[in-house]
Amino acid sequence: MSVELSLLGKDTQYPTTYQPEILFPISRAQARENYAHIEGIYKGKDWWHIFEISWLNAKGIPQVAIGRMILPASSPNLIESKSLKLYFNSMNFTQFDSKEAFITTVEQDLSKAAEAEVKLDLFQVDDLAISQPQGICIDDQEPTNLVNHPDASLLSLDESVETQAKNIEVQLFSHLLRSNCPVTGQPDWGTVFIRYQGKKPCYRSILAYIISYRQHNGFHEQCVEQIFADIWQILKPEKLMVYATYTRRGGLDINPCRVSDESWMPSPIRLARQ
Repeated sequence: MSVELSLLGKDTQYPTTYQPEILFPISRAQARENYAHIEGIYKGKDWWHIFEISWLNAKGIPQVAIGRMILPASSPNLIESKSLKLYFNSMNFTQFDSKEAFITTVEQDLSKAAEAEVKLDLFQVDDLAISQPQGICIDDQEPTNLVNHPDASLLSLDESVETQAKNIEVQLFSHLLRSNCPVTGQPDWGTVFIRYQGKKPCYRSILAYIISYRQHNGFHEQCVEQIFADIWQILKPEKLMVYATYTRRGGLDINPCRVSDESWMPSPIRLARQ
């Protein structure tokens, strides 16, 4: 379905009765047209943290938890975020016999919307630990060319003589990823991790490329897939992982990850800004 038909950016009433039909799927296919041939686009996961989960137990007593939803990158659809928020809010006054019954119901509803198997893990509200980013932070680099919309031509290899003949494996990260919601225009902030094996990239060029998203309109998943596709096609690494941990909005954060090799799938993390 077209995102223009969704509730995103519109005034809505928060439901107080269970409404699975409020979930709004969005096809991934159109956004992937320019890089559908890249196999790694379909490998990976979208991890969502849901911080506003509540339901009633069999005695009518409210329960709360933090959820981690796991949506495969191979799913035909992603799920629009506001509809997901409203869906979980619709369960606030619904009784379930057990936590397991709640999880089963949610997984069935989300899997139907995504047209793929979706999993939900629940955490006690104090149990989702804050992680420290691992790798080399490139935010102290000084790019020579700054633009305001994604430009793959900014990417380049390190041209120093001592690195030209060598392959490296490195994980880089930057806290400077910013883009805009394509419907509301609100800014999205994130930390992006790039694990890379191949000819050494120019770190300044990668930072310039990440900064070029600052006025780009795109959903989180689409931005990560474009970053993956551009690095894969321009720098031609042997292996690649791109993983972005976006900050929370409306009680949700979205964390897409794409990999060329499934052995490079990281474990999901939660950073301090989330």
